[in-house]
Amino acid sequence: MEQHLTVLRSEAVSALMGPSDGCYVDGTFGRGGHSRLILESLGESGLLMGIDKDPRACESGVALMAEDRRFQMRKGSFAELNELLECAGWRDGVDGVLLDLGVSSPQLDEAERGFSFLRDGDLDMRMDTESGQSAAQWLAEAEASDIARVLKVYGEERFAKRIARAIVEARAEQPITRTLQLAKIVAEANPSWEKHKHPATRAFQAIRIYINNELGDLERLLEKVVGCLRPGGRLVVISFHSLEDRIVKRFMRRQAQGESVPSYLPVTDDQVGRTMRLIGKAVKPSEQEVAANPRARSAVMRVAEKLGER
Repeated sequence: MEQHLTVLRSEAVSALMGPSDGCYVDGTFGRGGHSRLILESLGESGLLMGIDKDPRACESGVALMAEDRRFQMRKGSFAELNELLECAGWRDGVDGVLLDLGVSSPQLDEAERGFSFLRDGDLDMRMDTESGQSAAQWLAEAEASDIARVLKVYGEERFAKRIARAIVEARAEQPITRTLQLAKIVAEANPSWEKHKHPATRAFQAIRIYINNELGDLERLLEKVVGCLRPGGRLVVISFHSLEDRIVKRFMRRQAQGESVPSYLPVTDDQVGRTMRLIGKAVKPSEQEVAANPRARSAVMRVAEKLGER
């Protein structure tokens, strides 16, 4: 099994857990780092569902199912939470939902998956390798304007138009099918390299997010998660870049504040649409964790709890 250092493992599970006999969802199972610790915290009657798009992650989940009857693995996106809970017969809601967003260490480390600009492999980038369009397929057909928009919106890339033109010019000479091939095109088109950051970082991030509809899935999950949580149930989200964290932060703040009304009006939480309360401040990895796992350095964890008594 690939080595995977789960970021904010104990902090996330500690924030998530309520009753030991409750039902919980690990919406980004990965290789089970968070799930295994959740199971250690559950009682005999507690239940945990793992969800992941990645077939290899699902293989790890199936293995865990064989070890622990309290766990079940579901292949799919956490955006399909309602449907997955319905299929499992969990119609009364859950006590906690955990999301560890972004790409996992095994996905980055497997060159053939196409996520890394440091290792040569097929330019795939799909988390679910069994469906959808690969990065190579998209780049072969997309207009320069569409490529530039993706780089700008999802990668916050300053030189999006310049890099997009370079990609279109390069593909006219030969198909772009390898990760290092794309990384070289982007690096040569980028006139201002950031210190301590590979010039293809933002482009690879942007294309990956687009190919996997990562922000769209996150927004779909947030639209329905309050309805899936039991009173007192918690949502714990670990983000790794500003776009994700901004969406999560705004959602949690909006649910905690409700609609803006004059302070002198006698209104209830329900009347102003207040559904959650914020739990603590944003949590970041310790210096020790970042030293042991540099990929943790950009992680931010936020926690919100559904209003009402458990």
